[in-house]
Amino acid sequence: MDKPPITSQGYKALQEELKNLIKVDRPKIIQDISDARAHGDLKENAEYHAAKDKQGFIEGRIQKLNHLIGNAHIIEIAKIKSNKVQFGATVTYEDLDSEETTTWKIVGEEEADVKRNLISYKSPIAKALIGKEEGDEITIKIPKGTLEVEITEVKYV
Repeated sequence: MDKPPITSQGYKALQEELKNLIKVDRPKIIQDISDARAHGDLKENAEYHAAKDKQGFIEGRIQKLNHLIGNAHIIEIAKIKSNKVQFGATVTYEDLDSEETTTWKIVGEEEADVKRNLISYKSPIAKALIGKEEGDEITIKIPKGTLEVEITEVKYV
């Protein structure tokens, strides 16, 4: 299996999340389980079952983060010198119909967050943009149909 790419910022965020889960969340949930046990009968103890479910989630996330961090291919975006869109690019394009501009940063799957304009390199929009450069007019297939756009800026920051 190939190592999944991730930006250095995304890698640091995963490390911080892992550190927080191990040093803060895990000890807290262990204490919550202990407190819930003290309330007696575990069969009907909702607090205990909720805490055990949360513990399972935390332990699963710790395992996943350890795997991601151990197998990540870290990309230093600031070192990329290219006119073409590739992983790590921040791309601005103009919709040729509405003249609205949109900006996306192409990142790894684990760090994608549409609300922060971070899209996975595996997303349909990123796939349509990769390999193109400023001035290119392209058609992007989206769930609602297609977008006709012109790439107005490609940068690596």
